[in-house]
Amino acid sequence: MSALTAIEAITDRIRERSRPLREDYLGRVEAATGKSANRAVLGCGNLAHGFAVCAPSEKIALGGDVVPNLGIITSYNDMLSAHQPFEFFPQLIKQAAREAGGIAQVAGGVPAMCDGVTQGQPGMELSLFSRDVIAMATAVGLSHNMFDAAVYLGVCDKIVPGLVIGALTFGHLPAVFIPAGPMTSGLPNDEKARVRQLYAEGKVGRAELLEAESKSYHGPGTCTFYGTANSNQMLMEIMGLHTPGASFVNPGTPLRDALTKEATKRALAITHLGNAYTPVGRMIDERSFVNGVVGLHATGGSTNHTMHIIAMAQAAGIRLTWQDISDLSDIVPLLARVYPNGLADVNHFHAAGGMGFLIRELLSGGYLHDDVQTVWGEGLAAYAVEAKLGADGTVVREPAPEKSGDDKVLATAAKPFQATGGLKVLKGNIGLAIAKTSAVKPERRRVEAPAVIFHSQEEMNAAFKAGELEKDFVAVLRFQGPKANGMPELHKLTTVLGVLQDRGYKVALVTDGRMSGASGKVPSAIHVTPEALDGGVIGKIRDGDLIRLDGEEGTLEVFLSAEEIATRTCVTADLTANGYGMGRELFGAFRAMVGQAEAGASVFA
Repeated sequence: MSALTAIEAITDRIRERSRPLREDYLGRVEAATGKSANRAVLGCGNLAHGFAVCAPSEKIALGGDVVPNLGIITSYNDMLSAHQPFEFFPQLIKQAAREAGGIAQVAGGVPAMCDGVTQGQPGMELSLFSRDVIAMATAVGLSHNMFDAAVYLGVCDKIVPGLVIGALTFGHLPAVFIPAGPMTSGLPNDEKARVRQLYAEGKVGRAELLEAESKSYHGPGTCTFYGTANSNQMLMEIMGLHTPGASFVNPGTPLRDALTKEATKRALAITHLGNAYTPVGRMIDERSFVNGVVGLHATGGSTNHTMHIIAMAQAAGIRLTWQDISDLSDIVPLLARVYPNGLADVNHFHAAGGMGFLIRELLSGGYLHDDVQTVWGEGLAAYAVEAKLGADGTVVREPAPEKSGDDKVLATAAKPFQATGGLKVLKGNIGLAIAKTSAVKPERRRVEAPAVIFHSQEEMNAAFKAGELEKDFVAVLRFQGPKANGMPELHKLTTVLGVLQDRGYKVALVTDGRMSGASGKVPSAIHVTPEALDGGVIGKIRDGDLIRLDGEEGTLEVFLSAEEIATRTCVTADLTANGYGMGRELFGAFRAMVGQAEAGASVFA
């Protein structure tokens, strides 16, 4: 069976499974579609409030029903490097909208928190839930019904998935996502990781560590490793929500500004007031999500998206599962080596050919659906290009390069880095879990060792410092799931486990929590579901129980009989401290309502 045939079969399976929900969703999209400007249904008082601060000419235009009005949903703040460039985007967008004969207004802002700031801190327990808060904040901004299309300014971990969920909830509106781009390359990621390990071993001090971190994260734009933020940008482009070639152009450059203006004009061109109406709810379908999963596998994308993309699909009435993701992983080759899956950063990836080269290779190998709608029009082949700045200051596009600019960073479909994708679903008597195999050396993907139980990162770090982990073991870190404490990332463990692995021990991690999109070289079974607080088997494992994690075969087993597992009771943990401080008391309802990781860890489904 060819790759295309297999991928079409998986897509058909998703389509059939989703049919009732998808039909209901599309019915709601159709019912919300107006015959004139959406604001035409507003009373005079409503409308007067909506354009009170506009210029007189804009009020006249908005008072009629023929001029499109563009809503801007922004995640701007100036603490986060990835979102700081958005400070200047609304003015560019408004200028471009006027040039196109439309109007643009900032419809609302959404929160944008940084997992890099909150790693290992109490605030990290709000991180996953912020995705659904962002979706709700998007809905608040668009609920005024003043807009005929929307542009979404977001980059990082939970922000883009939350914006997508919000956009699909307003599926009758065209949606164009506008990125800010990555920061320029700083201290190489592998060198930063080396200093982190030295610090964990007590060989360098805090001053040296801070210097290395500051040289790595040094200016405006996304962090340059291939974590969730840059996986988001790949995903938006391969799903057709960016304009072609927009994802990885650095902020503060003429090309970045030209792409922003172009995206604005395109959003206005595809409203229902014109001839190319492209509502996002109809545009994004099962094929779009399959293309997104293919992109994640081909690039070794973030494990966080095994939850986010499921939650995003649900918002469009599409039932995507971990089994679908696993089956696609067995088909799709790994074509990119970007840290933590390699030494390169996203700027090197972009310079080697970037998204245009990647999409062309995947299309030519039969791994992508070309017959999809995008914000650019019909067909994904239009994205197999490289965006450049024309002599007149506008965007021009050329075909993607025929050869990779660096075959250690970006490979062809004919000669991939490995035959299968970078993500793996693990199954066994412990439950379901996710493993990112692309960053783990093949000889380390299978670990069989006794369990050592922990209920917090701090507990495990203390054991490491006390010299209690100088052995082969599988760390079982539980009560880290969404119901327990909001499912924080456990990135602080990456360095500790990496040190022990480098010392020659066979180590692995099994947890119902998350790991950072930057994590990689240590074999890990994450997102274990059911989680411990839900009665999952992970809550029954004891110190010394033998565990096998096999990233090649896709299995996760504790060596206990079914009878022994049935007779054991789940341990309990005092989670009182996780309910208060740094705003956690406001999220008790989220912890009570949230679904399992395999269903997207969402409060909506």
